[in-house]
Amino acid sequence: MSNNKKKLSPAQSEELLKTIRTRFEKNKNRHKGIEWDHVQARLKAHPDKLWSLNEMERTGGEPDVVGYDKKTGEYIFYDCSAESPKDRRSFCYDREALEERKENKPENNAMDVAAAMGIELLTVEQYHELQQLGKFDLKTSSWVQTPPAIRKLGGAVFCDRRYDHVFLYHNGAISYYAARGFRGSLRV
Repeated sequence: MSNNKKKLSPAQSEELLKTIRTRFEKNKNRHKGIEWDHVQARLKAHPDKLWSLNEMERTGGEPDVVGYDKKTGEYIFYDCSAESPKDRRSFCYDREALEERKENKPENNAMDVAAAMGIELLTVEQYHELQQLGKFDLKTSSWVQTPPAIRKLGGAVFCDRRYDHVFLYHNGAISYYAARGFRGSLRV
């Protein structure tokens, strides 16, 4: 993406931490029982993850803490923007789909962009967890990790929320739409 060094300057780090802290404090329902000081200490100890978090923020994901893994000591961040992140839309699912597309190729693909950012696409289960924290993707949709058996047959899956329900759909992996992007997760 835009930063090949994958390291933020001290000023960029402080600005990002300020942004993430403001969001953290504004949305306490997403991370009950988690204290900001512990999250911040973990982020400062992992500057490579801070860079990935900045990529999530830079592309419109509005990342926030949604959980804590007691086994690993990691905090879990998801993209919590109301709609699928603005600068991660109009991508087909993966590199294979991008190469397969003959005409009107999209700029990129969701899996490669996520990998370059150091994040993973949400799983279907994670997408459902996210939707328990609020109402997301009311106008957009988001690619999610696709089971290998579906991908092998040329398909990919995505989710959205309509009619106050979360839906899982399928499409050809080569498809892309202006209203479909992807949401990511990051463990720090």
